[in-house]
Amino acid sequence: MERTSDPPFVVVGHLNKPHGTKGDFFVWPLTDHPDSCFAPGVVLRISDPEGRDPDERFPPVRVEEVRTYRKGFLVRFEGIGDRDRADFLRDRLLLRPFEETEPLEEGELFYHQLLGLTVVTPDGVEIGRVREVYGLHPHDLLDIRGAERDHLIPFSREVVIGWSVEEGRLVVDPPPGLLDL
Repeated sequence: MERTSDPPFVVVGHLNKPHGTKGDFFVWPLTDHPDSCFAPGVVLRISDPEGRDPDERFPPVRVEEVRTYRKGFLVRFEGIGDRDRADFLRDRLLLRPFEETEPLEEGELFYHQLLGLTVVTPDGVEIGRVREVYGLHPHDLLDIRGAERDHLIPFSREVVIGWSVEEGRLVVDPPPGLLDL
């Protein structure tokens, strides 16, 4: 996957599945600022099937109502009033214009900035490139595509010891045996 500069949209949530009969969605948040992304009046875009860009077949959606539910939110969008219409959007990503996102704190990265970074060890041995980032607890998991094999590496302070988005590098110091799994 090619790295790019800041995109016009960032992923903020996953439309998991419809909930109930009135078109509500269970949304899995993919942002550190869910309260500002999933508030009444916020306008979001539905992604294309690949999750990269807005799907031009769908107009922007405005959050009408939101409430917390389990580890996510139940969200109702204006104009989607029944389960059949909601089911059509199942498993799409929600996108928010980049300029509307909150600025990063020191030492933080956006998801899209990790994709495509070359992963190396402290002594410069290349492990591969970041193919995907999985939001898990207690740490996100980096899916690394290597020349000979793929790796799953936790995105934690103990393992990821540095990065340079400008240079396209992520430096990891994996514990013994991690790269052998």
